[in-house]
Amino acid sequence: MSRRDKGMEVRRKVLGDAHVDRAEAAKTDLDAPFQDLITDAAWGTVWASDGISLRERSMLTLALLAATGNFDEIPMHIRATARTGASKQDVIEAFQHVAIYAGVPRANHALKLAKATYAEMEAET
Repeated sequence: MSRRDKGMEVRRKVLGDAHVDRAEAAKTDLDAPFQDLITDAAWGTVWASDGISLRERSMLTLALLAATGNFDEIPMHIRATARTGASKQDVIEAFQHVAIYAGVPRANHALKLAKATYAEMEAET
């Protein structure tokens, strides 16, 4: 299986078919090379590695997004926890690490986004 095919398989497993289908449908000539890059590198290499579990990758990804102030993708990765096995308690633990090692304001904002996303997810069921 090619790295791209593996990346698309893992991306769908983690983010869900509906999310990936929307992203693929919205792809244009401008962002197609970028979408290919993240499918190959992020999903086909990093997320596809069997070195750690998807649960652990979710926790790391959420912590890194919060620690670096890249908040836009936190809701997407909170939604992915339903498929990766990362619990709400796992997310809390990850953001507590962020508070200590990267700053309370970043962790606080990440928790605010997580709370809103979990509420949306519960309302959808």
